[in-house]
Amino acid sequence: MSKPLCLLVDDEPDILDLLVLTIEPMGIECYRANNFTEAKKYLNLHKFNLCLTDMKLPDGNGLYLIDIIVNNYPNTPVAMITAHGSVEIGIKALRAGAFDCISKPLDITNLRNLIISALQLSQDEPVVKIDLIGQSLGIREVRNKIKKLARTQTPIYIKGESGTGKEIVAKMIHIKGPRARQPFIPVNCGAIPQGLMESEFFGHKKGSFTSASEDKKGLFQTANGGTLFLDEVGDLPLSMQVKLLRVIQEKVIRPIGSTEEIPVDVRMLSATNCDLAGLVKIGKFRQDLFYRINVIELYIPPLRERTEDIPNLVKHFLKKFMVDTEVRIVSEAMKALKKHFFAGNVRELENIIERAIALCEDEVIKVTDLQLPKEQSLPQGEHLAPSQDEHLAPILNEIEKETLFNALSQSKNNKTKAAKLLGMTIGAFRYRLNKYKK
Repeated sequence: MSKPLCLLVDDEPDILDLLVLTIEPMGIECYRANNFTEAKKYLNLHKFNLCLTDMKLPDGNGLYLIDIIVNNYPNTPVAMITAHGSVEIGIKALRAGAFDCISKPLDITNLRNLIISALQLSQDEPVVKIDLIGQSLGIREVRNKIKKLARTQTPIYIKGESGTGKEIVAKMIHIKGPRARQPFIPVNCGAIPQGLMESEFFGHKKGSFTSASEDKKGLFQTANGGTLFLDEVGDLPLSMQVKLLRVIQEKVIRPIGSTEEIPVDVRMLSATNCDLAGLVKIGKFRQDLFYRINVIELYIPPLRERTEDIPNLVKHFLKKFMVDTEVRIVSEAMKALKKHFFAGNVRELENIIERAIALCEDEVIKVTDLQLPKEQSLPQGEHLAPSQDEHLAPILNEIEKETLFNALSQSKNNKTKAAKLLGMTIGAFRYRLNKYKK
């Protein structure tokens, strides 16, 4: 079996020597290029499994080379070598399609981890057992972006309303990428008590505080080699944001009570249903952290923007919840679902179908079995997708208000139950509810 090939592009002989001494013992054959022109010549002659390029070259720059490789040699992952602290250049490289970035002075452990991850891309893609249901333009665009982004190590910020499937998207990015055989660790940042956050993320040593009866690995160590998905990242307190930024930059953690730093190799994916850029403006989220986790934004459209996917989703949930008998839904009930606002998106639809299966008679779901409040349905033909028309916003706000208070009434003022009914997190429910209590 032939050795994997790696193209190294740098005009500094010492850097090239270090790269070769690190990479060749890994069973990889290296080709050295001192400039942009030589790199292009080698790319035409050989099929490379990986390319490492410096930013500054005598006759061009690394960004040009990344562009050529991404567009003409898409199966060759390319990583950028940047000067220490050149965050802006690194982000430009990642947005241009670079697999990853590594800064000078080169850390041998980080370099080897990068190479191992890049070579995993040439292996057979594992069978993905999860998927986004639907064939709307919006969902097809999300699928295409997932496939592309999975091949990089770029931090991705997944933006979407509660219940749109952000964790499913994160898991698909993980499974389709080079870390698929390593851990995928999801964590809801809003569910961790502030006093326990540092211990949960970074771990602790025995005896470091009163209840620390034994050593504990944190989430970063648990996810080492794989992916850490930070859901509701906007709920992190500022003190924790500072520590998270350092981990992203330095790729090391220090457990509570330890004097030693531990290197970690983790891909970061994050998500929220709130306006993270807005939190930056009011000082509740660090701008530098926002730039580091939001290198590329992946937007998931709400269900009301892709109503053509509702029949497929209903079919999926009927199959999921049916045990011994086959349940069908009448056309009037399907029409009612298509007119429903779905404040809780796909998660709300799932809850509605599960409840309707339990309530229906003779295995047939009728409109009444859905228990949709009349106030949430718009007249036939009205369009719920966002519009720039200033007259539409008040209508949508009123629909959302009615949805929230109706769920609260059905749950006898129990906010937790109301949030579950709508397929929302309790935090998202309270946030939306507060808008209409002022």
